[in-house]
Amino acid sequence: IYLAMTQLGLFWYLLLTAVMFLVGIYLCDRAAAHFGEHDHAAIVWDEIVGFLITMSLMPVDWRWIVAGFIAFRLFDILKPWPISWMDRHVGGGFGIMLDDVAAGLAGLAVLMLVQYLLI
Repeated sequence: IYLAMTQLGLFWYLLLTAVMFLVGIYLCDRAAAHFGEHDHAAIVWDEIVGFLITMSLMPVDWRWIVAGFIAFRLFDILKPWPISWMDRHVGGGFGIMLDDVAAGLAGLAVLMLVQYLLI
């Protein structure tokens, strides 16, 4: 999905990511109701959107893709504050999506810092 979306240009990439976020609120809410558990492991739409956010401003290069995946997953798994607060206090599909958006933004910030330090 990511590699295909990079061909669209930044405006369409960000617009499609925003649409995926909005659709994800509904899908994740329905999936959580179906599984009877908030953010069940089978729900991965939120992780896809979070990763797309992490990669949104980064060069399309395998090294950045690997670094972005690692950065996003670390924030998604470790859930430092405020991600952990969002995960615990914001419910429904919006809450499922929100903590991954925050993890995606944190991952993007780390990658941009690394990119700045390397240039």
